[in-house]
Amino acid sequence: MKQIEPDNFDRKILQLLQQDGRISNQQLAEQVGLSPAACWRRVRALEEKGAIAGYAALLDPEAFGQGLNVFVLVSLQRHTIDSTEEFESQVLTYPEVMQCYAVTGNADFVLRVVMPDMASYDRFLNEKIFTLKGIAQVHSNFGLREIKNTHRLPL
Repeated sequence: MKQIEPDNFDRKILQLLQQDGRISNQQLAEQVGLSPAACWRRVRALEEKGAIAGYAALLDPEAFGQGLNVFVLVSLQRHTIDSTEEFESQVLTYPEVMQCYAVTGNADFVLRVVMPDMASYDRFLNEKIFTLKGIAQVHSNFGLREIKNTHRLPL
């Protein structure tokens, strides 16, 4: 994807949409200082360019009994395309995995997993992670409290 070069109007639009994705076009236009039609065209252009990947409601995991936040560092035995692709395709099917990154350093992947409790995490490890082929090591780090969690990119 080609890098986006937003101007000041686009930057302000993106900042406001990151704060409130449900803001009306009328309110957005007023806050940005554009006509509603011009603002709408800019938003559509940003969507078409891929600068705006989508819109979503952000849910509170605690409200749904998913208060255990675990950062799982996974190391593979071998680093082949097949073993990596197999791990990635399986992890994509696990709804408990909120994020997964291929990383450098002491692990090959870092997963952020949400669970109701420790017993659920134990089942997740035994029934899903430990059953995958080629796992060498798994290290779990449990989130004690959230300091910062944002989806807003610095513009």
